[in-house]
Amino acid sequence: MKFDSVMIGGGLAGLLCGIRLQQAGLRCAIVTRGQSALHFSSGSLDLLSALPDGQKIDDPATGLARLAAQSPNHPYSLLGADNVLRYARQTQTLLRDCGINMQGDVAHPHQRVTPLGTLRPAWLSPAEVPVAPLAKGPMRVVGISGFLDFQPHLVAESLQQQGLTADTAEIELPELDVLRDNPTEFRAANIARVLDEKALWQPLYRALLPLCAGQEALLLPAVFGLRDSALFDWLSARLPCALYLLPTLPPSVPGMRLHAALQRRFVALGGIWMAGDEVVRVSHANGEVQAVWTRNHGDIALRPRFAVLASGSFFSHGLSAERDGIRESLLGLDITQPAPRAAWYGDDFFAPQPWQQSGAIVDPALRPSLAGKPFANLFAIGSVLGGYDPIAQGCGGGVCAATALHAAGQIIRLAGGAA
Repeated sequence: MKFDSVMIGGGLAGLLCGIRLQQAGLRCAIVTRGQSALHFSSGSLDLLSALPDGQKIDDPATGLARLAAQSPNHPYSLLGADNVLRYARQTQTLLRDCGINMQGDVAHPHQRVTPLGTLRPAWLSPAEVPVAPLAKGPMRVVGISGFLDFQPHLVAESLQQQGLTADTAEIELPELDVLRDNPTEFRAANIARVLDEKALWQPLYRALLPLCAGQEALLLPAVFGLRDSALFDWLSARLPCALYLLPTLPPSVPGMRLHAALQRRFVALGGIWMAGDEVVRVSHANGEVQAVWTRNHGDIALRPRFAVLASGSFFSHGLSAERDGIRESLLGLDITQPAPRAAWYGDDFFAPQPWQQSGAIVDPALRPSLAGKPFANLFAIGSVLGGYDPIAQGCGGGVCAATALHAAGQIIRLAGGAA
């Protein structure tokens, strides 16, 4: 099977790259095992929250200009500050075209409320997520009886520590008893599959309405809206106070909705979505990928003109930690990693850990190398890249987006596709 490009990995980076290539008229396939890291994320994206020296960043443009001096191998440094900002704006447009309603802008990062009621920097957040500055009036954090993946009292206490007025309440919703019978089933995604049915909208509304009295806002766990924001919009139009949703412990409904919307857009553009499959081997010679072999297709190879490695980091098995070192799992690409093994981590558990900067070494075009020789038609994007700490620097989502669009641009130029 011949393709212009095959993406190995169907997370945020792989999907954004695939969508952009399909928009340019190239024929693409995405091979994915299934769940991506987005299913376990808040649904918010970060761009750059801190520099490697720990300095907090309020203005991304200023931060990106300073980043290259501190971390010349950071993916942003390889792309250049102007390109990163341009790709961030393109990502915002792409998400809107996918029907994904996000708040925020590259020029105006914000502070979003986390599931613990604290504030965390973000570039883009789902429209239903509360962001600072929060309402000064009283707020009520509402839990669901028996749902353990959201703790209203912790949220309320955090808000109170910020000088805000917040209390808690709980709703029963007997309609969810079918899930309560098995605690392992009483999770956000399963609750959403029940509540998203229109027959249950009125019972949820009736349970929430009395809790609005004297409140400026209700804060609920994000346990509905797997496909779209229809129920949230319906409730917001009827409740007498503002309504906000907070992501829960994984799996995360906002993250799953973001992934599903991107997947639908990729398929609608004509992309081939190979779910439940896994790349087991990549044939290459003289620095060029020749064939991609997957578990489900057996001896039928995918033969792309270009391949994109978007296999993720340790969580998605794009990187493997072994006794003698860290390795890129599929091709054994050249990677950056701390050595010796004792240097992988620091004594302070909450401090940035050196192993988190491990990943593939790439050139400014995002082409990885093997034994020092770069590939001509293979690009590496997203979390499989090294040279940055997505947690400490608050840049995981931005790196995925910027590198995805940068690699897509390289492929479009080389393939002679539409702009």
